[in-house]
Amino acid sequence: MADFPTDPQYFASFDGTRIAWRELGEGRPVVLIHGYFSTAEVNWIKYGHAAKVAARGFRVIMPDLRGHGLSDRPHEPSAYPPDALMRDGMALIAHLGLSDYDLGGYSLGGRTTMRMLVNGATPRRAVLSGMGLAGILQTSGRGDYFRNILTNLGSFERGTNEWMTEAFLKTTGGDPVALLNVLETFVDTPLAAVEAIQVPVAVITGAEDDDNGSGAALADAIPQAVFREVPGGHMSAVAKPELGQAIADFLAA
Repeated sequence: MADFPTDPQYFASFDGTRIAWRELGEGRPVVLIHGYFSTAEVNWIKYGHAAKVAARGFRVIMPDLRGHGLSDRPHEPSAYPPDALMRDGMALIAHLGLSDYDLGGYSLGGRTTMRMLVNGATPRRAVLSGMGLAGILQTSGRGDYFRNILTNLGSFERGTNEWMTEAFLKTTGGDPVALLNVLETFVDTPLAAVEAIQVPVAVITGAEDDDNGSGAALADAIPQAVFREVPGGHMSAVAKPELGQAIADFLAA
């Protein structure tokens, strides 16, 4: 098994947008999708989550969402149609020729995973982390929060949630114009579609994370779901080793 992630690789998605991804490990493929403002490197590699999963016999495939990281960051609104992130995820699976794989994500990556599940993705198992039921059923609430930040940069009082979110944006080198456009890709998922999912799912959220609603309620809505809590809130749980451990334990079970 490689000790370090591969150099970034690239492919042209459904509309020609260039999407980057990295890999770590060998074995059963699992696609892990990062959260908003983040990158594959920050979300999965920096805190050791990918290494924990790879150590259990997985080929961990980690794309950068469009508008993020090393993927293209176009400024034209036309490059961000509804469900573009879901379509990018499906295009990556098709590009890699994956037929027997697992799938998961954190925060926006979890929502993107959900959109893929209700649009024909057929992983063996799926992980929805950093995501609750409200954030699946109604995306506008969190969208408004981020839109406020991206259109008022530099105006927030030190120590507030908005200030900390802006600080995270700076650490990841995010592009505010591209990220504002990403908000236009969000699509609500009806409860009936959530309840129709037939894939075993682990919903994993921080004990103090209610940014996207209740993770327990999301697990209750999915027929074959289990709920797992890890320490921390929305922005701190992703840095805890327990997150990667919980994902690895579920996928390897």
